[in-house]
Formats: sequence, C-alpha cells, structure tokens
Amino acid sequence: MDPRVVRTRVSLQAALLSLARERELDEITVSDIVERAEVNRSSFYQHYSDKETLLAEALEAAVDDLSGTLRSSPPSGVDGAPAELRLYLAHIADNAAVYRRVLGDHGSALVAARLRGQIEHIVRDAVATANPESFTGLPLDVVAAGIAGTAIGVITAWLMRDPVPPLDTAGEWLWRMLVGPGEGWRAAGT
Repeated sequence: MDPRVVRTRVSLQAALLSLARERELDEITVSDIVERAEVNRSSFYQHYSDKETLLAEALEAAVDDLSGTLRSSPPSGVDGAPAELRLYLAHIADNAAVYRRVLGDHGSALVAARLRGQIEHIVRDAVATANPESFTGLPLDVVAAGIAGTAIGVITAWLMRDPVPPLDTAGEWLWRMLVGPGEGWRAAGT
C-alpha cells in the first residue's frame, strides 16, 4: 500500500480514537475528525464511507498489532488467564471509554459486529493450531462464535461496571468463563 495512504489512514484512525475517548460517538463529526487528523475532508471520504467504518478499522488495526501472538501459538501459562489474553484486555482497558461507548446500549452495531468477527477469526486460528480435545466433533465456526460471544459478553459486563474492575479481575472472569464450566463439569463427573 502507498505510504501516503497508510499515513492518512493511521492519522484518521488515531484522530477518531482520540476523540472517542473524549466524547460520545454521536457527538463526533467528520469535521472534528479531519481537523484532529490535519487532513482535508475529501481525504476522509477517499478512505472511509463513514465514521463507524473508520472506528471499526481503527480498533481492528490496534487489535491486529496485538493479536499476532494469539493467532500463532496456543495460550501460554497454566495458572489463570494467559499472557496473550491479558495483553488483549490491557488494550481494551487503555481504550475503555471507546469500547464502553461502542458496546453500550447506544453503541455501534457495525463496530461491535466487526469486533466480534475479529475475535472469531483469532479463536478459529488458535483452536486450529491448538486442536483441543474439548472441541472434537464441533464445527470450528460454532466454537469460534461461542467463544467470541462469551468474550464480548464478559468484556461488556466488565466495562459497564462502575467503577471498572481491574484488568486482572476481567482476565480472571473471562478465563473462568472460557475454561471454568468445562473444568467444573469434568470434576463433577458429567
């Protein structure tokens, strides 16, 4: 990709993320974004059709920077949430205001759907690499959708609490939701 295109997109993404940390998405205009990014309005529309698409791409880019490890190797660590999951949650914590707005009752269905799709993609890759016994016989898309739905649900519940609990708490909650029920059922002999 042309370096100028990359610079413009990165600038627009950074501008919108910065603005979204400050105020509601509905209050942010394209004019606000281009002013913060120091580009002209036509540059915005050359790259994005609307601010929701820009926000979805900005969050995807940020997560893609973090998710290489999640996609290329099984989770590390045996006690509690793996380091890769904590890294992902740290990104969300650093951008809590943005994610709270996106995942809240008046959030962006487009951005939430793309976030869920991105998590499903990460899960498909991780499950295909690790090939855990617990998913034998289940279609990979079903596993990915189930885990992504659980992850989005836990992340949303975490971010909507006031005050927002610490990152380690969210990691424990999510990890227990992902592996806890299966462990409990095995221990109970079911």
